[in-house]
Amino acid sequence: MTVIAADIDSGGAAPGTVAARRGLVTRLALAAVALTIAASGIVFTEPAPVDALTVGLIVLLPTIGLVAFNPGILAFGALWLVAGAGAILAASFSLDLRATATHVAVTLYLYAACLIFAAFVARSPRAHTQLILKAWTFAAFLACGAAVLGYFGLIPGGYEVFTHNDRASGTFKDPNVFGPFLVVPLLYVLNSALERSLGKMLLPLAGAAFLALGVFLSFSRGAWINLVVALAIYGYLLLVTTRQARVRLKFIGLLAAGGILAAGGVIAALSSDQVADLLSQRASFEQSYDTGTEGRFGGQEKAVGLIVEHPLGIGAKEFSARHHPEEVHNVYLTLLLSAGWLGGGIYLILVALTLMLGFRFTLKATDTRMLFLVVFAGFAATAFEGVIIDSDHWRHFYLMMAIIWGVMTASPAPQRAPVIERRVPRLLRPLPRAHLPALDARTSSDRRHARLDLSR
Repeated sequence: MTVIAADIDSGGAAPGTVAARRGLVTRLALAAVALTIAASGIVFTEPAPVDALTVGLIVLLPTIGLVAFNPGILAFGALWLVAGAGAILAASFSLDLRATATHVAVTLYLYAACLIFAAFVARSPRAHTQLILKAWTFAAFLACGAAVLGYFGLIPGGYEVFTHNDRASGTFKDPNVFGPFLVVPLLYVLNSALERSLGKMLLPLAGAAFLALGVFLSFSRGAWINLVVALAIYGYLLLVTTRQARVRLKFIGLLAAGGILAAGGVIAALSSDQVADLLSQRASFEQSYDTGTEGRFGGQEKAVGLIVEHPLGIGAKEFSARHHPEEVHNVYLTLLLSAGWLGGGIYLILVALTLMLGFRFTLKATDTRMLFLVVFAGFAATAFEGVIIDSDHWRHFYLMMAIIWGVMTASPAPQRAPVIERRVPRLLRPLPRAHLPALDARTSSDRRHARLDLSR
């Protein structure tokens, strides 16, 4: 992690000076950020190690001035503050205050982390975004490596530790979170491949294929949808915004080759009866826990009725405890239940604003556009997946939103004012040097004639 931070920091002050000490503190803080993001891929229990590290960053980064609280970031934080107030107000109606208070505390912590990370990115958009994405990619490869080793039983006891219900979960406790966590790093590695020459694309493409395998082995319908939607959005925006024909051709070629390889991989996987049965089961939306009054969709109908009847909300965790056997499996309905119309409505507004403003920002020619496309595509896909899953406590969802707002609201780099050339009237323009000797000759000749006239 210190290597990643050293690549980002460009301080070169002399040793022993105040600037050198500040540079050291900055490098250590950047290393702490990289370590925190890298640890976000290890979530066996709640709270996870990343939570303690993130709380430390919430205090550290503003203290040392490694954040930029511009008007856009302050407005972003104000909206989160109102959403948090809605969650606290709704908690007062809960019958199990202990469970509700714990859930609300985690919610407020995630809102605060989202604000601080957004201000951190706004401080140095390109450098800090690269730092986060590199550390996130490291975490993704670590989690995916554990998932593959465990799923195929390549290490003793790995299957029991790194799988859940015959589905790869890696270093996560839930396959439904593990799969979507890999999407943005996959896009980042793919984007790196597209920016390289043909001879240097093999390694990042192999990395992208490895992460895609992890998404597949999670057997999460939401993760599959997330990956497909993210690739579609990223590809569309790439083709629309890039001016390089070779990048378009490479992406189209990779898309065709990837589709063929994916189809071949699925066909090969279907040769295993265990994988075929699990795949057919997970690919269907008409399972026992989906249909019926006590199923997923029946629960969402109950949730809509409760939302209409309780505009202030019923409190977090109350729905699954007293109204339905399981959670709503729709993050927008969940927030309207647990935070009322106020908190849930602000959440909806923030997601909609992020999508609309983010899409408009992707059309601007900036030095962060390619990185922004990666994060925006992942965020849009996760927001879409929220229709079928509760993602209100997904750490990487708030991290994506923080990057988007940090980049969008950052002050543009100072640019030198262009030199304006004013047209000078023809009669006032200086004559070219080629005409100066002739002019001097005429002038001296005229002076001689004038002297002759005076002498007469």
